[in-house]
Amino acid sequence: MAGAAPAQQRLDTVVRIIAQSMVAEVCSIYLRRASGELELFATQGLKPEAVHNTRLRPGEGLVGEVARTAEPISLSDAPSHPSFAYRPETGEDPYHAFLGAPLLRGGRAIGVLVVQNRSERRYDEEEVEDIQTIAMVLAETVASGELLAQDELRDIEVAPHRPERLKGQRFAEGLAYGHVVLHEAPVPPENLLAEDQQAEEIRLREALTALKANIDSLLEGGQGKLAGTSFEVLETYRMFADDRGWNRSLEEAVRTGLTAEAAVDRVRNEHRARFATARDPYIRERLHDFEDLANRLLRLLAGDRPGERDLPDDAILVARNLGPADLLEYPRHKLRGLLLEEGSAASHAAIVARALQIPCVGRLMGLRDRLSEGDLVIVDGETGETYLRPRPDMLAAVQSRMEVRSERQAEFTRLRDVAAVTLDGTRITLLTNAGLAVDLENLDATGAEGIGLFRTEFQFMVSEELPRLDSQAALYKLVLDTAGDRPVTFRTLDIGGDKVLPYLVTEREENPALGRRAIRLGLDRPGLLRLQLRALLTAAAGRELRVMFPMIATVDEFRAARDLVDVECAWARRRGRALPALLRVGAMIECPSLLWHLDALLPLTDFVSIGTNDLFQYMFAADRTNPLVSDRYDPLSPPALRALAEIQKKCADTGTPVSVCGELAGRPLEAFALLTLGYTRLSAPAGGVGPVKRMILSADLPAARRGMANLLGSSSGSIRGELESLARKLNITI
Repeated sequence: MAGAAPAQQRLDTVVRIIAQSMVAEVCSIYLRRASGELELFATQGLKPEAVHNTRLRPGEGLVGEVARTAEPISLSDAPSHPSFAYRPETGEDPYHAFLGAPLLRGGRAIGVLVVQNRSERRYDEEEVEDIQTIAMVLAETVASGELLAQDELRDIEVAPHRPERLKGQRFAEGLAYGHVVLHEAPVPPENLLAEDQQAEEIRLREALTALKANIDSLLEGGQGKLAGTSFEVLETYRMFADDRGWNRSLEEAVRTGLTAEAAVDRVRNEHRARFATARDPYIRERLHDFEDLANRLLRLLAGDRPGERDLPDDAILVARNLGPADLLEYPRHKLRGLLLEEGSAASHAAIVARALQIPCVGRLMGLRDRLSEGDLVIVDGETGETYLRPRPDMLAAVQSRMEVRSERQAEFTRLRDVAAVTLDGTRITLLTNAGLAVDLENLDATGAEGIGLFRTEFQFMVSEELPRLDSQAALYKLVLDTAGDRPVTFRTLDIGGDKVLPYLVTEREENPALGRRAIRLGLDRPGLLRLQLRALLTAAAGRELRVMFPMIATVDEFRAARDLVDVECAWARRRGRALPALLRVGAMIECPSLLWHLDALLPLTDFVSIGTNDLFQYMFAADRTNPLVSDRYDPLSPPALRALAEIQKKCADTGTPVSVCGELAGRPLEAFALLTLGYTRLSAPAGGVGPVKRMILSADLPAARRGMANLLGSSSGSIRGELESLARKLNITI
């Protein structure tokens, strides 16, 4: 379709190629006229004289049904379908199998692509996806105006279109409605070959310098907006801009005689090909960071200086995918929500959206083809849905829900200084999770009683080289100073798997989540772990230090890790250095193997904490960063809850303090389940502290525990509904 031949000739070639590649006896393209009729524009297999002579009325036949519903239709025996309409001039009577896909432009069907076969065959899902992809490309060609006049296209596109509901995945919680703003990526370069190689090298260097300066300004501006994981995301993104391999590839591409723009495009395509074949979802997500950097670099080369972009006051940003820096360039006070066709909850754009409290729904396939700039949409970050061009009653319902959410947020603020005590008098310790010093402001903002999980690896991930002893100790001392008398539990380095360090050379692993990560890497490279332990002991001189080792799978691993603590304490004593006034060493329970060895582990620990994120992904063999499988199990299932109940019982029997620090502790219904199992120490993300505290204040635990005991024996895959019913019965606010 990108050739130089006349548009009609290219269309005739396309139907012939599609028919051959899909082993179809017929391939036809119908385009919608301003009158609403669908005209046969090209065909391979039907009678040639029918082209431009056959027209179907709006809604007529299966082709009309595809255009009306804007959805693909696949049938093994089309003539038996009630919507089938036979047009004798086409000669289609011998064909039974039918697959049609709409050509969508701005949510309106401007045509239909059809393939047909004589035999009664069923087209598989892959073929349906293929024809939808082809239809998407064809729609862009038709929209260029070569086949239909622009005034006719405008008549089609402004026609009223039905409301739609799309189901995706929740990336960031919240509710919003507003008008669509399409995030557009820069167009590919027009000039490929350089006239002056040295000049192109200078242009590239200047653009790279401007790119890094721009991200630095975003980092400075993000200091007050972002914290923890989200701030680390932007710093990691800055690290990617400094990536030597990426910069060297760009320079080498320019030296081959390409323009700076063509060099960026070539390197982007090389990264895309390499990353796209990666099995690790985290590695594939990093492709989007390099894609975003390339897009920003192309805009700089085109003379567009990145900066805060203008938006309407109620903007809903729509994109295929988005980089974290791009999101920060939009004015926060005008950006109401974010809708993405791709991505995952672990993508950088999703993390930043959560930090900025922007409702975000992703994995909305075909979204951009169904929308036009300015369309009214609803972003439902509670259910993972979006409503395109909603009816007035739907909009009114969402406005009511938003008012309720606003009232709830005000209530959470009022509860900030209220102790987390249940109706029966059980005191719950409610902590928060953190990752960088800027997270500490959440302690005062949420009323959390301390930090139940400080992720020390973030400092290593945002640094271009291994952090020195002094810089590590300075961060840990700052955290302890800011926390004051509130407890802080430091988790030692949890790197590997989905967390990579650019300066740490490791072997390629087929399954990184099950590979050499966390404590395994620390024990294999004891110098790295000892350096961190020395920094922690230095920072905590004269006060309490709580250290926790991640991903302990065997008791021997914990013994070996604790021995390193003793070695570092002995090293400090020999040199007359002050030690912590109180040292507590704990283990994270994330590996299912420990469930059958707690009797040996617990006597060796001062405390344990349960990392439900990893524990459940290992229990259910489902990668939590992979959107294809991450929602295949429910943590509120009998197997998961029985495992948690067993851990709590063993800890109670041995008097071992236990807490839960995974995402589970930050959601009210899941936290309610934890309370019924006997847990009284929860560490939640900052946004979950208020909702969980409100639930705690309304809970009567003796009655709730009796109800949970009856549910644990269920044979169903999830007891979420039963728990919700139990909470309602006991008037517990979820």
